[in-house]
Amino acid sequence: MNDFRPPPLAGAVAAHLEALVLEGVLRPGDRLAPERELAARLGVSRPSLREALALLEQKGLLASSRAGTVVADFLAPLSAPLAGLFGSSPRIGQDYFEYRRLIEPQAAALAASRITAPERAALQDCLARMEAAHRHAAPAEEAEADLQLHLLVHEASHNLVLLHVLRVFAGLLKRGILFSHEQYWQRDALRGEILAQHRAIGAAILAGDAAAAEAAMRAHILATEAAFLQLRAEAARTDASLRKQEREGLLAEEG
Repeated sequence: MNDFRPPPLAGAVAAHLEALVLEGVLRPGDRLAPERELAARLGVSRPSLREALALLEQKGLLASSRAGTVVADFLAPLSAPLAGLFGSSPRIGQDYFEYRRLIEPQAAALAASRITAPERAALQDCLARMEAAHRHAAPAEEAEADLQLHLLVHEASHNLVLLHVLRVFAGLLKRGILFSHEQYWQRDALRGEILAQHRAIGAAILAGDAAAAEAAMRAHILATEAAFLQLRAEAARTDASLRKQEREGLLAEEG
């Protein structure tokens, strides 16, 4: 029986890169440096690097193409079935917010206690991009910064389970499976409220105040859920009005 066993150096390189993927340092869609450059940075030969990359491709963590080697969307096998299940459930929005109320305040508290200098800089940059998008009335950019901020909070929590579960949800949000994330950013008043909430979350985490970060995140989730329920109620009223109009076209004219 011929088992595939990479050389010791290749195995060490693969383990190092795998750890970076697990910790969220390397993210799905990230393109790795060219082979020669990457081998030099890692201090290994190109044959050893090729063996390491091949091993990670076999595990489904990397994918190669003419454009180079990229971190694979390794969560897709999980998120695709969930998209089908969640997309057919009318209650998923409320259940999703219930989950967030239970989890995200604690993630924010952990982030305030564990955030590192690089994560602090990334969070500050994200908040600055959100502010700029708000000033320029760019809802799509502001929505993208919103998702990124929550991912950064989970990264700073240094809890790998929290991080990767949120990444699954982030992908579903972008596809509109859980609810229409973009609807929040099409209303100026709501955008202003969400920006203020994100400022409070960021300030508490950057100050290292776990209790304030937890409270700010909980307030944000509750406010976002209330807006969701309001938007859904408005959509239901609109649908009812449209059905009434449809009725008129379905009935025979009297006379």
